[in-house]
Amino acid sequence: MHDVIIAGGGPVGLFLAGELARSGCSVLILERDRELASPLKALPLGMRGLNAGSAETLYRRGLLEAVTDASGADAKEVGADPEATEAPAPRDVAHFAGMGLDAAGINTSALPFRLPGPAMEGFMTSLQAVATVLAEHAVSLGVEIVRGAEVTAVTQDEEGVTVTAGDQPYRGRWLVGCDGGRSRVRERVGFDFVGTDPLFTGYVAKVTFADPEQLPLGFHVTPAGMYLRTPFEGHLGMNDFDGGTFDRSRPLTREHLQAVLRRISGTDVTLTGVELASSFTDRAMQVTGYKKGRVLLAGDAAHIHSPLGGQGLNLGIGDAVNLGWKLAATVHGTAPEGLVDTYTDERHPVGAAILDWSRAQVATMKPGPNAPALRKLVLDLMSTSDGVTHVYRQTSGLFHRYDLGSDHPLVGRSAPDFRFTEGTRLGELLRRGQAVALDFSPDRALRAVAGHWEGRMRYAAGPVRNDLGFAALLVRPDGIVAWAGDHADAEAFEQAATRWLGHRS
Repeated sequence: MHDVIIAGGGPVGLFLAGELARSGCSVLILERDRELASPLKALPLGMRGLNAGSAETLYRRGLLEAVTDASGADAKEVGADPEATEAPAPRDVAHFAGMGLDAAGINTSALPFRLPGPAMEGFMTSLQAVATVLAEHAVSLGVEIVRGAEVTAVTQDEEGVTVTAGDQPYRGRWLVGCDGGRSRVRERVGFDFVGTDPLFTGYVAKVTFADPEQLPLGFHVTPAGMYLRTPFEGHLGMNDFDGGTFDRSRPLTREHLQAVLRRISGTDVTLTGVELASSFTDRAMQVTGYKKGRVLLAGDAAHIHSPLGGQGLNLGIGDAVNLGWKLAATVHGTAPEGLVDTYTDERHPVGAAILDWSRAQVATMKPGPNAPALRKLVLDLMSTSDGVTHVYRQTSGLFHRYDLGSDHPLVGRSAPDFRFTEGTRLGELLRRGQAVALDFSPDRALRAVAGHWEGRMRYAAGPVRNDLGFAALLVRPDGIVAWAGDHADAEAFEQAATRWLGHRS
């Protein structure tokens, strides 16, 4: 019996598998596709954006450099000057409904607790690049991957879960469905999946044009929909506000794509060929709870939405880093009561906010007689300093705050990348997937109490280049601050450690 079975070997399932295996769990991945590589996962159709929060998560696990290399990104552009003591201003901000925004307008004073580090910006990648790196990492940690294994049945009891893929049964203590928007695990287990119906059918395609000069590069919202051309030769995206009726209902022929493109663009552009094409909708759905018995969901299996704003992959990686350490502690019997249930408590609101962010963009793009006025109003508001700062905070992935029951402004947020004067950074201390006690007090007041969680917590003491006014912090394995103080209060620290890590060893 495996400790955890993961259905789905995409980036979310692979990242989660690495988190669990690093913590000593035996992990089996059942993946439907027989091969990791796929034209739909490679550039250009597999193009995705990793935001700064995802870059930070990869950095904290020692994976950022490998992913930037595989993506053709410049690691220097992702991080800050290694010698900097103050965080640089953000260099990029996501678009909103195709409307570009200027990062120079961001009010950095409204971005608290930032310190310079190797992960400050997001970057473009592909599903294949991310999955390749994460698969190699997971296998190196002992994860077993079975390909060509599509889940057909799931049953569970008090001791574990039986997963059938084809005719082969597999037994695990826990099952996590990371098997995408059409999740078999979600369907078989009977999770409630609720939300809103689609307004459009979206298309992504690799095509050839007879007259590409008719379609300029970039996002173009028109009275009939939206089209996108990127610098990748022949890469085309379209949103056709047909109520989502076409998606997967008929073949994606050259004739159909050309007709939609002509109607949306208002041109007589001609497609001479279609190399590859896929469709989707903006249906926005979320399970009401991420756990049912011994089965959990993460990534698109738990929530689906339009790809506008590029939040889907980032949301899934956030799910995986939140769940991994909690499920591992539960497997090993060290978790405090109810720890795994905090996964739903913390991640469901984040997912719901992203779905609303997607819905708002769709509503702003929807054609109609009042649409131009609405878009102009939204663009005017988003272009103000407050507006562009709000967009950055919502999309960068760095400013989510979990409700951990404390009114301290840092608790529940991603920890700043504190750098000790001897050079070690917090991000490096998190690579083992353990909690970290940071003690900046001159008398090392937390050393003794932190030692009671040896093997589950790393203790780091000494002066740092910028302590932001703190004397001590407890950082969870996922990089979230669980406790912070302007003096090293050993009793308060111990209470926080017991709450999140369980009783002393």
